[in-house]
Amino acid sequence: MTFFSSLTPVFIAIICVLVGVILKKTNREEEKHDTRSKPVSRPWVDEDLRDGIDKLTLEEEEADEEWQGLDENVAHVPFVAERYSEAEMIKRSKTFYELLNKRRSVRFLSDEPVPREVIDNVIRTAGTSPSGAHTEPWTFVVVQDPNLKHRIREIVEEEEEINYKKRMGDRWVNDLKRLRTNWIKEYLDTAPYLILIFKQVYGRLPNGKKKTHYYNEISVSIACGMLLAALQNAGLYTVTTTPLNCGPQLRALLQRPANEKLLLLLPVGYPKKDATVPALTRKPLEDIMVVM
Repeated sequence: MTFFSSLTPVFIAIICVLVGVILKKTNREEEKHDTRSKPVSRPWVDEDLRDGIDKLTLEEEEADEEWQGLDENVAHVPFVAERYSEAEMIKRSKTFYELLNKRRSVRFLSDEPVPREVIDNVIRTAGTSPSGAHTEPWTFVVVQDPNLKHRIREIVEEEEEINYKKRMGDRWVNDLKRLRTNWIKEYLDTAPYLILIFKQVYGRLPNGKKKTHYYNEISVSIACGMLLAALQNAGLYTVTTTPLNCGPQLRALLQRPANEKLLLLLPVGYPKKDATVPALTRKPLEDIMVVM
């Protein structure tokens, strides 16, 4: 005797009705899903780079997917390019490499004044960086006020001490020992300028609506690289610092809006006369380049 033949007709009917209800509900859900608009592709968002603000911004964008009001009729003009001989290209590329190969992270900075015009020009240079859809999602905050610099130092050192003792872990702390660095950041007081680079996770349109900033972290990171090269070219030195867990406090201190997130802090100046740096070497070309 099979299982179904042992069931009463009434019980079989009940099972059939239930199965029918389930199938009907499933079909409705599938139809409803098909009629929804497909999720918008976000190729400019690197999952490894997303944070709470980015996630919230993207969720809001999903609900308001529309033209951003940017000018569609941007004029295109002839491009005039410099063209060098092969010998000149080789010479210029080698000279530029030799200049940047002298770049070092300097933690002992003098309080000797630096011309403000130089700072303006290096930030102008950073502002020439490419960005997703030319949204230019960066803000460079230049701090020269001694009291404000000291307050920044207090915030950074307070958090950095916790980082070194509790958050970073033994491996990270041990890897930093050879660089002789710790949570004491004297250069935040002595450097004539501090440049804090914020990424704008979104912008604002003239009508007040949010403006998408594509690849905002990657775009700002490229701008930071150009800023480092510009500083080296001008004869100024810095150390790239990413003040872990200090972003919200520093953003509040500097009165930056909610759409800005601290990416990098650069103390900028001349090295002290007795400054030292670790005797490090860089990887040779064959270890960093693959030719296919």
